[in-house]
Amino acid sequence: MTEVGDALRDKRERDADGDVTVVHLMRHGEVHNPDGILYGRRAGYHLSELGRRMADRVAEHLADRDITHVVASPLERAQETAEPIARSHGLELATDERLIEAANVFEGKTFGVGDGALRKPGNWRHLTNPFRPSWGEPYIDQVVRMMGALAAARDAARGHEAVCVSHQLPIWIVRSFVERRRLWHDPRRRQCTLASLTTFTYHGDTIVSVGYSEPARDLVPAHLLAGAKPVKGKSKAFGA
Repeated sequence: MTEVGDALRDKRERDADGDVTVVHLMRHGEVHNPDGILYGRRAGYHLSELGRRMADRVAEHLADRDITHVVASPLERAQETAEPIARSHGLELATDERLIEAANVFEGKTFGVGDGALRKPGNWRHLTNPFRPSWGEPYIDQVVRMMGALAAARDAARGHEAVCVSHQLPIWIVRSFVERRRLWHDPRRRQCTLASLTTFTYHGDTIVSVGYSEPARDLVPAHLLAGAKPVKGKSKAFGA
C-alpha cells in the first residue's frame, strides 16, 4: 500500500474508533498598550492588569475540564494568558509558532482613518486588495498554519482536551474556514472577544462541531465586545 493509502486507512480507523477530542482556541487577554500601537508580532507587549484577571478567570472556568495539553503563540501576551491554565492543570506550557499573530505591514504604527499610518498616501497601496489581504499575511496562509496547529494539539491531547492560546485574526480566519464562510470580512464583525474560547470538537481526526464562549465577558470593556459600535475616545485592541 502507498504512503497516502496508509494515511487514509489510519484516518478511517481513528474516526471509526470514535475518540472525541476537544481543542479550545483561546484569544489572549487585554494588552497594556497606552499608545494605541498596532503591535502585531512585536515583542514587549504584555498583558495589562485587567488582562491578567481575564486569564485567571478562564483558568478558573476550565479548572474542572479534562485538559492534558496547553500550548501558546510565542508572543508574551499569549504565553501570559496560557500560564494560569497550564499551572492549574499541572502541565508544562508548550509553544507553537503557528499560533502567532498575522503579519501586517502597519505593525509598529498607529492605525486609523484620518490619523496614524493612513494619513500617508504612500501607505494606501497596501489597501488595494481586501480579499487577500494586500496589507498582510494572506488569509489562506493563516488557514494552513492554524489548521496544522489545531491538528497538533488534537494529537497531543487525543481523547481529552487541549487549549491553544492565539490571536484574534488567525482564530477568526480558521473558524471561518471550518464553518465554510468567506475569509475576507468586516473586522468589526469578528466574534472573538478578548479571552474568548472558540472550541473545536473532533471525532477521530474530523471536526464535527464548533462552539464559542466568553468566560470573562463581564471583564471586557463594552467597546471591545464583538459588534460593538465605536465610542468617541475609545478604540479597538490593536494587533490583537
